[in-house]
Amino acid sequence: MKNIIGTILMSCMILVSCSEDFIEIGPESTVTTDVLYTTDNDFRDALIGTYNALQEPYGNFWKFSDLRGDDTGHFWQIPVDYILIDDFSMDVNDSMLNNTWMGYYNVIYSINNLLAEIQDADASIVTNKEQYIAEAKFLRALAYFDLVRIWGGVPMITSPVSIDESYGIGREDVETIYEEIIIRDLLEAENILPETYAAPGRATKGAAKALLGKVYLTRQNFTDAEAKLQEVTNMGYALLDNFNDLFDYENEHHSEYIFDIEYIDGGFGIGSPFTTQFMVETQTVGAPIVAALQNKYDIRVINSRSAGSPTESLINAFEVGDLRNEITVSRGVTDLNGNFLPLSENGIPSFTEKYMTSLIQEEDSKANWKVIRYADVLLMYAEALNENGKTFEAIEYLNRIRNRAGLEGYSTDLSQGEAREKIYLERRFELYLEGHRWFDLVRTERALEVMQASGKDMQSHHLLFPIPQRQLEVVNDPSVLTQNPGY
Repeated sequence: MKNIIGTILMSCMILVSCSEDFIEIGPESTVTTDVLYTTDNDFRDALIGTYNALQEPYGNFWKFSDLRGDDTGHFWQIPVDYILIDDFSMDVNDSMLNNTWMGYYNVIYSINNLLAEIQDADASIVTNKEQYIAEAKFLRALAYFDLVRIWGGVPMITSPVSIDESYGIGREDVETIYEEIIIRDLLEAENILPETYAAPGRATKGAAKALLGKVYLTRQNFTDAEAKLQEVTNMGYALLDNFNDLFDYENEHHSEYIFDIEYIDGGFGIGSPFTTQFMVETQTVGAPIVAALQNKYDIRVINSRSAGSPTESLINAFEVGDLRNEITVSRGVTDLNGNFLPLSENGIPSFTEKYMTSLIQEEDSKANWKVIRYADVLLMYAEALNENGKTFEAIEYLNRIRNRAGLEGYSTDLSQGEAREKIYLERRFELYLEGHRWFDLVRTERALEVMQASGKDMQSHHLLFPIPQRQLEVVNDPSVLTQNPGY
């Protein structure tokens, strides 16, 4: 799929872009939609462009899903907005809020247009019509799932709208969005999507089922979550033998891969920002460590952000012998001579090597963002089983994760409450900085307790992020679009 995206981008295929409007409709074009959407390839290219449009909001996703939580901190003073997110003092005018909001609605706008155009397409010409519809609905469900987890009720748009019409669309109830878009779209998608593609990177049947299982778990519908996630466990996915191999970006599409957001590296300027963001701030660690990092990963630029640093509470929670510790929480780097070089005590205390890979230019990495992988499915399945009173079975799946990490399995004699805490703990170790921690805390109703215990000045209204001030100003009607309480 990376090759397809690259070809489309380099050929200047149409991508809908963000603007300062609530939803940008785009300038009138001399090319009509009848010409744009004619062949099967036309619809395929438009769909791939929509996959690509997810790169923008997912470039920021870790700030909502990880930086907000207790396991990830920001210890360098630049950028300041990272610190504001980390300590619950971010401003409603933060550009990241508006860019992410616009990024998701850009995706939704593109999908709604594609779905409207493809409905009447001749199936003898658009031979993959049903598959394209299913892929589009999967992507729309994913976009809305992220939107409601970040902001709660948001405008629900399921068909093309004009700029004037968009100004009158207010926030919809969260439950309605789940039932009428997210769950419905995923149910339709899973029945049509193929199990595999010749080239990975696109939504599959397994991806739809896994995401639907996560949706059910988020809604605390443990019965349906168990049933749906069980289906995924019977689809041929398997854990890799070595945890560290998950972050070998020469081979990302393996037995544990389910769905990710794909980026393109190689100097085109359309790679991911993650290697640059999560590499230690080189000004703080000294030349030997910088050189060791560059040699180890073939990193040719040294500008970095020191974002996503593991906190002491996470570091101290790891068990001795946990094989995930080495790459998840790095206290230093080993040079070419085998010498371990610890990070400066006056600098960044730790960083994660999960996203370290070769880098030709700043923010142009081949490290993709893992939306769902099989270990996440097994942990969710264990959680659903346990909540449904099947603790003995739940521990079996939980221990698969433990054993892969080189640890002894938990006893099958655990109580339901004990198993619940163990599952939560394993999710911290297994999925650090992969987009889960904050949303896990919120959906299990532990966010306020955990964050206040970690010393953060979190209040109950911080369970949701503020609606971007720019969006409120564009609509300019409190009866249509209102701010979340507390901001």
